[in-house]
Amino acid sequence: MKNLSAQTILLCSSIFFALTANTALAQTDETENLSIENIVVTGTRQAYRGEFTKMETPQSELSIDAEILGNAGALDLNQALDLSSSVSRQNNFGGLWNSFSVRGFVGDENLPSNYLVNGFNDGRGFGGSRDLSGVESVEVLKGPRAALFGRGEPGGTINLVTKRPTFEKEGEVKLSLGSFDNYRTDVDWTSPLSDAVAIRIVGFYEDADSFRDTVETKKQGLSPSLVIHFNERSQLVYGLEYSHQEIPFDRGVVAINGKLGRIPESRFLGEPGDDPIETDVLGHQIEFQHDFNDTWSALVGINYRDTSLEGFATENGFDGVDEYGYLGRFRRYRDYDATYHVFRAELSGSFDTGGLQHRVIVGMDSDKFENDQFALRDRSTPQLINVFDPVYGAYPLPPLDPVNTPNIDRLETQESMGLYIQDQISVTDKLDIRVGARFDDYKQELKNRRSNSSSKYSETQVSPQFGVVYHVSDALAFYAVYGENFRPLSGATDENDLDPNESKSTEVGINFTLNDGALEGTLAIFDIEQTNISTVDADFLATAIGEAESQGIELDLRGNITDTLSIWVSYTFIDAKTKNAFNDPDFGRVVPAGADLLNIPEQQLSLQLVQQTQLAGKALQLIGGLVYVDDRNGFFSDQDFRLPSYTTVQIAANYDVSKSLSLRAEINNLFDEEYYTNSYADVWVQPGTPFNARLSATFRY
Repeated sequence: MKNLSAQTILLCSSIFFALTANTALAQTDETENLSIENIVVTGTRQAYRGEFTKMETPQSELSIDAEILGNAGALDLNQALDLSSSVSRQNNFGGLWNSFSVRGFVGDENLPSNYLVNGFNDGRGFGGSRDLSGVESVEVLKGPRAALFGRGEPGGTINLVTKRPTFEKEGEVKLSLGSFDNYRTDVDWTSPLSDAVAIRIVGFYEDADSFRDTVETKKQGLSPSLVIHFNERSQLVYGLEYSHQEIPFDRGVVAINGKLGRIPESRFLGEPGDDPIETDVLGHQIEFQHDFNDTWSALVGINYRDTSLEGFATENGFDGVDEYGYLGRFRRYRDYDATYHVFRAELSGSFDTGGLQHRVIVGMDSDKFENDQFALRDRSTPQLINVFDPVYGAYPLPPLDPVNTPNIDRLETQESMGLYIQDQISVTDKLDIRVGARFDDYKQELKNRRSNSSSKYSETQVSPQFGVVYHVSDALAFYAVYGENFRPLSGATDENDLDPNESKSTEVGINFTLNDGALEGTLAIFDIEQTNISTVDADFLATAIGEAESQGIELDLRGNITDTLSIWVSYTFIDAKTKNAFNDPDFGRVVPAGADLLNIPEQQLSLQLVQQTQLAGKALQLIGGLVYVDDRNGFFSDQDFRLPSYTTVQIAANYDVSKSLSLRAEINNLFDEEYYTNSYADVWVQPGTPFNARLSATFRY
C-alpha cells in the first residue's frame, strides 16, 4: 500500500458516513413503525474470552484501563506497556514499530510484535508505532494462549480494546504542548443517531521535534466507529482505522569501546537529507453479535488491515567507531507492504450436566498475512560520520537502484485455519477445572523475486491447555495452568524444514482482593521452556535448534488504599537464558548456554500513586509514578555489553477548572536520568527521553 491519498481518505469517510446516515434513517423509520422507544443491549463481547471474572480465571491478566493510561499520560503503546513489568522493550526498528517481549520472550525480530485488537490478530504489519487515541484499554494477557488464540508468543498476548460508540451525546477536544516543540490535538466525539444507531469519531494530529538532533515527526490518525442495535439481542459494530506517520529512521547512538555515554543522547547519526520514512494504515473491523438467550451467544467478525512503510535511511554500520571517531554507515531504501485478513466465528454459553456447570467456548477462525518486502542497500560507497563532531551531508547520498544495489525482493504468505474449544467446569462451588485445545492447519509460501524461486511449507499443530481454580473465599483464589504454544518461523520451507517455534508453560498463582475489595491483585510464578528457536548451523544454513527458558515471579496490585489514595504496582523478577549453545543467525557468533536473552531485565517495577484532593472547591489529582528497569544484555552475540539499569520518575497534576474544562501538567524523567531503553547491538542503542514537560487542556461538551 502506497501513501493514502486525500481522495482515498475522503472516499472511505464518505462511504462510512453514507452508511451511517442511511442506516440511521432506516432504523429510525423501523423503530417508529414498531413503536419501540429504546433498545437495550447488554454489551459487546470479545471473542476467545468468555464470561469469567478475574477470580475465576486460571491465568494472570492485567488490564490497563483508560483511567490508568490517563494518569500516566500514555500516548502510544510503548508508554502503556511500560506500566506492566512483565513487558520489556525490544529493538523498535529505528522508532518505526512496536517491539516487546512478554515474560522474557520476543517474537520474530524482523517484524513488529503481534498484538490483538478486540480479539483480532491485528498488530502484524508496518503501520508505525501504535497510537492510543482510539484505544480504551490495554490488556496484558500473560501465559500461553494458543489453545484459544492460535499461533503467538509463549510469554503472553497484548490485546487493545478500542473506543466504541455510546448512546450518550458527548465529546472532548484536548490540546497539548510539550517539550521539544511537541504539539498535539485529540478529538473524541460520540452521539446517538437514533434509538438504535450510534457513532463515534476519534482522531489525533501531532507535530513534534525531538531531543534527537534534526529528528522531527508528524503523525495523524482517525478512528470512526458505528454500532447498530437491530433489537435487544443483536448488534453490529464497525470500526475503521487510518493513520499516517512521517518518522526519520533513527538507529540511536553507539557505544565506543563498549562504553555508552561518550556521545550525547541527542546525537543523531543518520542523514537528515534522507527525509522521513512514511507509514500508512487503513483497516476495517466488523463484528456481529447475537444473544440467543441469557446464556448462549454467537459472535462473527471480519478484520482487514493494509499497512505500508517506505523511505530512505542512512544507518550505523557494525564495524563501530575508529580511533579518530569515525563511524561507517550504509544507505537503504525500503518499500514494505502487508495485508492481514482475519475471519472468526464463535459460540459461547453454559449448561449443566450431572450437577456440573459447563461454560463453553467453541469456534473457528482463519487468517492470511501477506508480507511484501522490497529493499535496496549500498555498503560500497563511504558514508563516514564523526560521532564527536558530525557534519551532515558531507558525502553525496549514494543512488540506489535494483540493478546495482539489490537486497530484498520477496513475498511471504502465511495462512492458517483453526478450530478451538474450551470448557470450564464448576465441579463444586469452590473448584473449577478448565480444559481447552485448538487445532491449527497452516501453510507458508515464500516467493523470492530476485532468484525467481518459490518454496512452500505446511504443518498442523494441536495446542492444549489445562487449568484449575480453587476459591478459598470470595477474596482469595488459587490457580494453576499448563499450556503449549507455537509460532511458525518466517522463511520456513520444505527444503530447510524449519519446524515451528514451540513452548511449554506452567504457571501457579493467587488472585486476591484486599481492603474490602477496594484492592485487587495477582501473584504468579511461571516457568516457560522454548524450543526450535531459529538459528544457523556451521555452514550458516537456517536451522531450528535453539532452546531457552524463562522463570520468574510477578506481582500486580491496583485499587484504593483509602477513599482518596489509589495505587498501581507491577513488579516482575525474570531469569531468562539460553539452554544450549547455538549460533546467532545475524552475526554468526556462538552464543553460549546460560546466556542472557536480549533486552530482558532481571527485575522491573512500575509504580503509580494518585491522591484525590481539592483546590478552591474543585477536584485536584496529584500523581506520582516511577519505572525501574534493571541492567540488561544489550548485544546477544556479546554478553559483555550491558545496558545500565535506570529509574525514571514522573509527577503530574490534573485539575478540573469546571465541568467542561480540565487542565493537566506533567513532568517526565524528573531527575533527568540518562538511560537506554533497548538495543540490538552496541551500534544500535536507543536512548531514553531526558527531562521533559507537557501541558494540556481538555474541553468537554
